[in-house]
Amino acid sequence: MLRSLAFALSAFCSVAIAADYPENTLDAGKVSAQGKPVTLLGQGISIGDSAPNFKVVDDNFIPVTLEDYKGQAVLISVVPSLDTGICSLQTKHFNEKVASQFPSVVMLTISADLPFAQKRFCKAENIDKITTLSDSVWRDFGQKYGLIIKDMGLLTRTVFILDESHNVIYKQLVSSLSTEPEYNSVIEKLKTL
Repeated sequence: MLRSLAFALSAFCSVAIAADYPENTLDAGKVSAQGKPVTLLGQGISIGDSAPNFKVVDDNFIPVTLEDYKGQAVLISVVPSLDTGICSLQTKHFNEKVASQFPSVVMLTISADLPFAQKRFCKAENIDKITTLSDSVWRDFGQKYGLIIKDMGLLTRTVFILDESHNVIYKQLVSSLSTEPEYNSVIEKLKTL
């Protein structure tokens, strides 16, 4: 009961907050769900941009910012919800098959899931090489990166790679929410760091 109430409250707050964000015109028409285009909200960023600092929380509700990883290359794997099959596969793939190949790169998974759900998922799936972070509190990451799905309150599936100066050197906005990222191109880009 408490879990259902927390989820409902989170969903209500995310939709109410997201309604105030402008549409992401940079990535308009690039993402679909069940064959229908979705509208993304927020600013949007491109390859070559300086990655905006953002504020999210870890599984203990402790604030985390991009600045906490100053001077480090960062891979950001964005998923709608860890409680869905494709998001679970994506997160496990980066944890099991990518993180160990690139130990000097900070690996983050960001979703709008509540930190409790992220902690439960990581424990159940033995996620131990990447850090899961929640954008459920302020929606700061989703808004600055233009990834909030209008009327859903979730983030769209995306992979970013930031160099040590936190410039965006790779962006893969996955065109369908029901599709995994193309992992080989991510790995090839990581090899250039």
